Amino acid sequence: MTPGTLTLFTGKMGAGKTTCSKLLAAQHHAVRLSEDEWLAAVYPDQIKTLKDYLVYSNRLKPQMKKLVQSMLSVGTNVVMDFPGNTRQQRSWLKNLADEVNATHQLVFLDVPDGVCLQRIEQRRNNQPERAATDTAEVFHQVSRFFEPPDEDEGFDVVRL
Repeated sequence: MTPGTLTLFTGKMGAGKTTCSKLLAAQHHAVRLSEDEWLAAVYPDQIKTLKDYLVYSNRLKPQMKKLVQSMLSVGTNVVMDFPGNTRQQRSWLKNLADEVNATHQLVFLDVPDGVCLQRIEQRRNNQPERAATDTAEVFHQVSRFFEPPDEDEGFDVVRL
């Protein structure tokens, strides 16, 4: 059986990764997994700070790995709306596919900071439950760690 394809995303907070993941999942008849949705369901009301996010996000990874790899192994395409904004994050995501000999593609949403900040403001207004984490302050804090993808990482990069 031919393994499925894993689609991953990189781009700053507010770049449109979630919107793009929904579109691509529909277009490619893929299963879409959203870190935000999983964290909200498994750890409701427990993520208040960036530190909280890091703790709970890391707790999801072992089960996500098993789930994603089992789907890829049986030929299911998977779209992961999980952050791939650092080399380390992308390496973990890429290994999910590599370990089961699945193909992967990395979608890079290269969006100016001003547009990202406008989207974050709009999202905070539309989703009040995200008001504590979707702020300009958090955007600048996490953007310091953003690393654009590099050729040596071995991805098939789709730049949008």
